[in-house]
Amino acid sequence: MLPSYFIAHGAPLIAIETNEYTQFLNDLGSTWPRPKAIILFSAHWESSAQQVSNVDQYSTIYDFGGFSEELFRIQYPAKGDQEIAKEIQELFEKQGISYEVDANRGLDHGAWVVLRLLYPNADIPVISMSVNPSLSPEEQYKIGKSLVELRKKDVLIIGSGGTVHNLRALNWADNGEVDDWALNFEEWLASHLKNWDLASLYKYQSLAPAASLAVPPYGNEHFVPIFYAMGAADDQQTAKLLHRSYRYGNLSHSVWQFG
Repeated sequence: MLPSYFIAHGAPLIAIETNEYTQFLNDLGSTWPRPKAIILFSAHWESSAQQVSNVDQYSTIYDFGGFSEELFRIQYPAKGDQEIAKEIQELFEKQGISYEVDANRGLDHGAWVVLRLLYPNADIPVISMSVNPSLSPEEQYKIGKSLVELRKKDVLIIGSGGTVHNLRALNWADNGEVDDWALNFEEWLASHLKNWDLASLYKYQSLAPAASLAVPPYGNEHFVPIFYAMGAADDQQTAKLLHRSYRYGNLSHSVWQFG
């Protein structure tokens, strides 16, 4: 059975950079058995109703600006999988989770940047999923938990976002130093993830040090994919930090394995 993962997608630039993090993701894709399909919850697809993509061939969405023209020439022409999309819908119905099917939306950079580093050939079917930052962490976890059975069928489940993601706090000079508040938040998070302490994690906003900086009220959409990814491993409830590095003083590049 494949684990589920939370993978930080960082800034769009990692799509064309070669560094410690991009190399790690390049290598990561070859460390597990080839998945039948990939379900990916992206921080850049927000929706009040859970969206399940059912797309034959994805377009590539460039949901950013001010970057190198090279980024806008990248294509990630992944295909969908109608059978897996249907299974997701059936699992949601069994758990009483409301959803909508989207047959048009392409892959945003929260999806294709990560997928391209893991599987550059775009030859594994993808089912893109939205996130709802307005839901409680318990509800987000429940959505992920409803998909546990698909991991048993060699489906890889990924939550793409960022554990520390505050664009207003970035140090663009990037002198290599990491802000203490970011480290304190990450250490609190790591401790409670490894203990699968859901009671504390669900209250991270009030319990975690510097939570309002690490996960600002206007930007919690990047943090919440971790609950979807955790829920998908509820049957095993183990967490392992595979990688953590930083850019711009506090932008976290973290990869967590669940299950």
